[in-house]
Amino acid sequence: MPGSAVRKAVILARGMGKRMRRSAEKLALDPAVRRFVERGWKPFIPIRGKPFIWYQLGVLSEAGIREACLVVGPEHLELREQLVKLGEEVGVEVELAVQEKPLGTANAVYASRGFAGSDPFILLNGDNYYPRDALEALVSAGDSGRCYVAGFPLEKLIERSNFAPERVRAFSVMLVDDEFNLIRIVEKPEDPERYRTRSGILVNMNLWRFNPIIFAACELVKPHPVRGELELTAAVQLMIDRGMCAVKVVPVNSYVLDLTYASDIEAVEKLLGSGGGNA
Repeated sequence: MPGSAVRKAVILARGMGKRMRRSAEKLALDPAVRRFVERGWKPFIPIRGKPFIWYQLGVLSEAGIREACLVVGPEHLELREQLVKLGEEVGVEVELAVQEKPLGTANAVYASRGFAGSDPFILLNGDNYYPRDALEALVSAGDSGRCYVAGFPLEKLIERSNFAPERVRAFSVMLVDDEFNLIRIVEKPEDPERYRTRSGILVNMNLWRFNPIIFAACELVKPHPVRGELELTAAVQLMIDRGMCAVKVVPVNSYVLDLTYASDIEAVEKLLGSGGGNA
């Protein structure tokens, strides 16, 4: 287990699953799976008999995490007892933080401030699966005065994840300086090649290590001018621009499994059953 003081993780698990719900209409799904798909509850979709989130909790435990907070909506509270038991199975103490309204990812992170307290924490998406090597790269990062974000080389994501190449190329990439300090996150770049580093084109898959300074940034950030949401990437940019905390990009030659569409379920089942993404 890594010799680091990072023992907490925050998992964003509230997503509305609109694309998942739309894409499921014409698919033949097991009734137990469809129940969660139709509600858009992606982290809780059964995969090989266990909720998808169970696999991530297990890997978090292997990476040294001992406490996890799932940020959910009020409608998810019916799952509290089940989620606590899932954590007990893998050695992670699970609690829930409620995001009362779906106001965006910065607002979701802010909802976890009581759980995090004054401690650093790993932040991740509940509808993604991040393997142990990617998590450990952030858990073991040494400087507690910094924040960190995992940078996934675009080529590795295409090679090892369940994304089609055109889907990966629509993801956000990271502009960094020569020492891999994050300058900004670029959404859906027209020419990803211009952001190539000596570690490749680094894609943001929302895997972070934060200290509590992020909560001040989430409180200060303004709604997106078009989408109207309080977005985590905007909060991070504000934090960088105001000199509140530097963010170091950690290149990780790894993969991510994703549940965005109902058609992803079958591929994720196969990859997790074979050890996950050719790990």
